[in-house]
Amino acid sequence: MKPAAFTFQRPTELSEALAAYAANPGAKILAGGQSLIPLMSMRLTTVSELIDINGIGELSFIEASEAGVRFGALARHAELHAHEEARRVQPMLHAALSHVAHATIRNRGTTVGSIVHADASGEMPVVLTLLGGTLTVASTEGRREIAADDLFIGPLETALESGEIAVEAFVPALPARHGIAFDEIARRHGDYALCGLGVVLGLTEDGGIESVRAGYISVTETPIVVDLTECFPDGIDASSLVAAGEKALEQLEPEGDIHASAEYRAQLARTLTARVITAAHADAKARLFQEVTA
Repeated sequence: MKPAAFTFQRPTELSEALAAYAANPGAKILAGGQSLIPLMSMRLTTVSELIDINGIGELSFIEASEAGVRFGALARHAELHAHEEARRVQPMLHAALSHVAHATIRNRGTTVGSIVHADASGEMPVVLTLLGGTLTVASTEGRREIAADDLFIGPLETALESGEIAVEAFVPALPARHGIAFDEIARRHGDYALCGLGVVLGLTEDGGIESVRAGYISVTETPIVVDLTECFPDGIDASSLVAAGEKALEQLEPEGDIHASAEYRAQLARTLTARVITAAHADAKARLFQEVTA
């Protein structure tokens, strides 16, 4: 199918885009367009105007520092995935972006756009929440920062207000004595996951478990992060990993759909919880060893 008729403009300054968006609440912002254009083509959504921000050079950046990684609204998935300093500072970005869609989509799609799309089956909204990141939005009234915990308020719904454009996102650096892991199960690599999971695990100075936080995708309507630290008072073993899976399911309550039954998704969550926590633990121990011997 073809999209319904719409007008189009391509500003070269952010102020122009903000003014245009404020003047037309029915408009949509076009960055990567990997979600928006298919929805328009199938007429699942209609827009009166597209405001293409790809000509605004100031939104195309990736900055990595010891504090964390900041990236603009036009930073492509592939660019962020390949950014070595961003990977060093916050390796969860690289790990999760490896699972985002297929290469052609990663080459064009933007990470900020994926976050704002707010699909709980997507990797990056959960990653922003798991890492305690923030989204900066701008309007003709100025800028404000939205914490990830406050950003996702419903299925495909965010806390952005009318006239606001997401201009950049920030995720903190991985703290010392912490490790990460990310994995998901899909019909084929790059398809939407039937279930996915990212874990950030922290160790004490003597190698004990300090914290275990897990972010799940494709099992709830909004991104969700579960604190599983209490399941590991004496370290990680087979029984504590089973307990963690059951603890997670108390908050997830997965539902079935045409892709997977609720029971199958629950079993995937159990399996991935054990697998990814084990991998994050190994990563944390390796990083702790490097810190001690550096």
